[in-house]
Amino acid sequence: MDIIVQTREKLLSDIVENAPFPIGVYTGPELTIALANKSMIDTWGKGDGVIGKRYTEILPELGNQRIFDQIYTVIATGEPFHAKNQRVDIVLDGKLTPHYFNYSFTPLFDETSAVYGVMNTGVDVTDLNLAQQKVAEAEGRLLLAISSADLGTYETNLVTEELRTSPRFNEIWGLIPPITRQTVSDSLHPDDRAVRETAHNKAIAGCGTVSYEARVRHQDGSMHWVRVNGKVLRDDSGRPTSLLGIVQDISEQKEVSTHLQQLVERRTKDLVRSNEDLHQFAHVVSHDLKEPARKIGIFTRLLQDSLSGSLQQKEGDYISKIQKASDRMGSLIDGILNYSTISTSDERIERIDLNEVMINVLNDLEVLIGQQSAVVEADDLPEIEGVQVMINQLFYNLVNNALKFSREGVSPEIRISWSPVHSGERDYAHIKIIDNGIGIPDGYREKIFKPFERLNYKDKYDGTGLGLALCKKIVEYHHGTIEAEESQSGAEFVVCLPLRQV
Repeated sequence: MDIIVQTREKLLSDIVENAPFPIGVYTGPELTIALANKSMIDTWGKGDGVIGKRYTEILPELGNQRIFDQIYTVIATGEPFHAKNQRVDIVLDGKLTPHYFNYSFTPLFDETSAVYGVMNTGVDVTDLNLAQQKVAEAEGRLLLAISSADLGTYETNLVTEELRTSPRFNEIWGLIPPITRQTVSDSLHPDDRAVRETAHNKAIAGCGTVSYEARVRHQDGSMHWVRVNGKVLRDDSGRPTSLLGIVQDISEQKEVSTHLQQLVERRTKDLVRSNEDLHQFAHVVSHDLKEPARKIGIFTRLLQDSLSGSLQQKEGDYISKIQKASDRMGSLIDGILNYSTISTSDERIERIDLNEVMINVLNDLEVLIGQQSAVVEADDLPEIEGVQVMINQLFYNLVNNALKFSREGVSPEIRISWSPVHSGERDYAHIKIIDNGIGIPDGYREKIFKPFERLNYKDKYDGTGLGLALCKKIVEYHHGTIEAEESQSGAEFVVCLPLRQV
């Protein structure tokens, strides 16, 4: 019999000692610790030598947390005490550390039914409570964000069709509770109900997300634009169970968008009209202005020829100035015409061998090159895509510019080279035109591409002030760039043209 009793006591002792939750027994009015299993000792964090000591001595920090009062009340009344998710601060390593417990104080009775002690059991739920606090904080931040963004929220039970909405949702939709999925649908503009239905069907069928914009009619008859976004939630078997989402009133955005669209349409019409006016202007220039200038030149030459034997020096100079002014007027009219029509050209894009372009340019400038004993060297240039007549004009202007603005008494030297460049998703020809001429003063490397911008006196250097401006328009028409670089001697122009036009 004694062996059986001893075996049971040993079994009970092992169960208590190895229980995965704290167990302790405190006896007498001084709450002497009669029993504390390993889990309880670890929870206290006071070391192993606690048996036989007073509970109030081991955990004095509990004195102002009403724990001792709870135990004494159990001893006095014989009624157990239970606490759930109760915060208990315990000193660990000299620092008061918060914990959360589900714990009980259960009275222990002797054979006379008198309370001689209290059994303390508990479960540490600190991690669970901290997780719940973080969830609550996250929900608070989410609600603050939703409120700050002026969003409404909704939750639909896809099984029961029950719909829960926030007050802001009700305001945006213009509805008064109780609200059902049907009343939400009925408030939509008839033309937009299919949009909502399609978005919901796609989300439930597979994509999982709802996103659409629609018009909502309020009870006062006003129409409002809303943007709806949502997420379908599913159970473990993949069955859709609920739909969570937000709504936003985008009426003001739509009004601004509509206004901008109308503005763009109006500006587009103005641009089309301006282009038509530009074409008309080009027609006037080419037919109505060039003809008088041409006749002035013709009759001035005839006058000069017929009076060649009787003209005095001063009279001959006057006629010569008239002739030069007439020629310059013709060149200026041609330049304006070319410049004004370059961006409206509908010429065909084709493959262009830049070597052939340079041959044509040098042939056109053959006389001027010979007169100035100029030397022009060019690399084996690539093929590009572009408008033939424009690319010819581009290189003609650049080479002619180098010849025109040469140093007095110095034979022009012009070097044309290129290298391939890859930028973004496109390949470019990076072309340099370098000369030994008078160069470009600092601060003028951008100004020279403006129309009618001249850096030199027109009586010393011929020109209209449109040559480089026309080059810039041609290059930009082909989605390229042109720049004037700093050079030790002379001028250096860098042209970057795409090899392919998109």
